Amino acid sequence: MEQAIIDSPLGRIRIEAEDGAITRLRWTKHDGTITPPAPGSLLARAADQLAEYFAGKRDTFDLPVSPSGTTFQRAVWDAMVAIPKGGYRTYGDVAGELGASARSVGTACGANPIPVIIPCHRILAAGGRLGGFSAEGGVEDKVWLLRHEGALL
Repeated sequence: MEQAIIDSPLGRIRIEAEDGAITRLRWTKHDGTITPPAPGSLLARAADQLAEYFAGKRDTFDLPVSPSGTTFQRAVWDAMVAIPKGGYRTYGDVAGELGASARSVGTACGANPIPVIIPCHRILAAGGRLGGFSAEGGVEDKVWLLRHEGALL
């Protein structure tokens, strides 16, 4: 497994890769020295694309990802990736598409191992309520990401 720690507007992020794919992105309280990725590596590409995204210069990610999850979780994560920047759907919307319950979609959203790249922040609760979010700042960070993308809330 390879890993790097980068800074973002929402705090430090640890990016992990294995077998040529991003496997995890998580918020970290790491307060030591930043661990930059090796030049030219997949992690360097990921760090560059995340920097472009946070700078408002990138709408989508072009990275191989391999999130560990069930077939159902992967279907939910695929539905997330299909939501364009600035858009959002509800747990119920995705549940209807997949023939599942909104609660199970919410659980799959919470299990997303690669937030931002797999944009779980674009899934809201019924009536436009925000639901939860895994970042250190919780729902406030979800709002930040949605506003950054131009979503009208």
